[in-house]
Amino acid sequence: MSTTDKTVTVEQIGSPARRPGDQRATLIGLGLNKRHRRSTLKDSPQVRGMIAKVQHLVRVVDE
Repeated sequence: MSTTDKTVTVEQIGSPARRPGDQRATLIGLGLNKRHRRSTLKDSPQVRGMIAKVQHLVRVVDE
C-alpha cells in the first residue's frame, strides 16, 4: 500500500432507528448496517463528508 492510499476505519455506535432515511442510506453507503460493525474505506473527501453527516452514529477507529 502506498502512502497516498490512506484508509479510515469507522465503527457504527448508534442505531438508525427513528432517524431520517437519508442517514440510514448513508450508513449503508459506508458499509454499515448494525451496531458495532466496522468498515475500512479509502480516505477521501466524499467518505469524510458521509462520516460528518452521521457523526452521531459512527466513530472513527484509531488503529
